[in-house]
Amino acid sequence: MQKFTVHKGLVAPMDRENVDTDAIIPKQFLKSIRKTGFGENLFDAWRYLDPGFPGQDPSSRKPNPDFVLNQTRYKNASILLARKNFGCGSSREHAPWALDQYGFRAIIAPSYADIFFNNSFKNGLLPIVLAEAQVTQLFDDALAFPGYQLTVDLPRQVIVKPQGEELPFDIQPFRKYCLVNGFDDIGLTLRHRDKIKAFEGARMAGKPWLARTIAAT
Repeated sequence: MQKFTVHKGLVAPMDRENVDTDAIIPKQFLKSIRKTGFGENLFDAWRYLDPGFPGQDPSSRKPNPDFVLNQTRYKNASILLARKNFGCGSSREHAPWALDQYGFRAIIAPSYADIFFNNSFKNGLLPIVLAEAQVTQLFDDALAFPGYQLTVDLPRQVIVKPQGEELPFDIQPFRKYCLVNGFDDIGLTLRHRDKIKAFEGARMAGKPWLARTIAAT
C-alpha cells in the first residue's frame, strides 16, 4: 500500500450529499476479478452521457461536460471535497479502489458511511472529517479560485490552506501508523516475517509429516 505522509494536490469540489457506493463505482463494474482498472469508471453514470459496461474503451465514451471531474480546471485533482454521508450504500471495497486508482489521495467531508470510512484506510485513501462549516468554506474557496490546492500533512494532522492557515483533524493513532508506513493488513502481518519463517521451520523440523500432509492436499 502506498505510504501517506504529506500530500499537496488540486481540490475537486463535489457538491452532493449522500453519495453512495453505487454512484462511486456502479454495480456492473464489480464483475471484474482484478483489483485494478476501476479508476476509469469512477462516478461512471455521472461522468458520461452514455451507459458504461466492463471492458469499454474510455476514449469511445461521451463525457458529461457539466460533471465536476470533467471540467478542465479540476483535471488531475487528487483531493476530493465532499458533503455529508459520503460513501453510503453497499459495502463494496471497489469504491475506495476506484477513487484511489483515479488519482485521489484524500477526501474531505463532514461525515462518511462507516464501512466506506474503514475500507478507505485499509486501501491507502485518507478520509478526513472536518466540521460542516469548515467544509463549506473550503467549497467556497475551491469554487472561487481556479487551481485551488491544499496540503494534507498527516504526521502533523493538519490541512494547510494556500495562505498558510492550518485546519487540524483527528485520526486514530493506529490508522495513522498504517497510512504513514504504507501497511495494509498483509503488510502488518509481514512485519513479523522472520518470526513466521522461524515458527514454520521449527514446526516442520518437529513434525516433518506435516510437509507430506500439506503436499497431499
